[in-house]
Amino acid sequence: MSGKRGNGEGSIYVRKNKEGKRIGYRGAYVVQTADGLKRRYVSGKTRREVEEKLTKAKAERDGGSIFDASSLRLGEYLERWLVDSARESVRPTTYESYAWLIHTYVLSALGSIKLKALTPAHVQSFYRSKRDIGLSPRTVQYIHAVLHRALKQAVGSCSSQRH
Repeated sequence: MSGKRGNGEGSIYVRKNKEGKRIGYRGAYVVQTADGLKRRYVSGKTRREVEEKLTKAKAERDGGSIFDASSLRLGEYLERWLVDSARESVRPTTYESYAWLIHTYVLSALGSIKLKALTPAHVQSFYRSKRDIGLSPRTVQYIHAVLHRALKQAVGSCSSQRH
């Protein structure tokens, strides 16, 4: 058998400083984005650490939770999250509730903001505006719970791409 890896399996390289001294390892894998295939990286001090990070990143990619955050808008992400993640992890009535809250309240107010540019100030202002128009505090809590769950998953996906 050949020592060559197949497409999508990832690669691990030794990282060296200017003097040629080994300073760690870097792993590369490929992700499908709206713009085509993109190479993503993970880094670590040991080969084993990079192998673990690479395995986790590839599993997230294959599970559909890796995306290109630089161009993705919150609305696009939430739509994808509803179908790819929420639908499979909650009861049908809960899924319908999530979808209704997102479509009724979140998309019109925050959907056009790029995911990468979304700040806590945007979200707090959104919650305040919903309370100001007369939504009950409990409804705003439900919106927060759904948005928090979706964004928590987005943050986990983004952090695995940063290395």
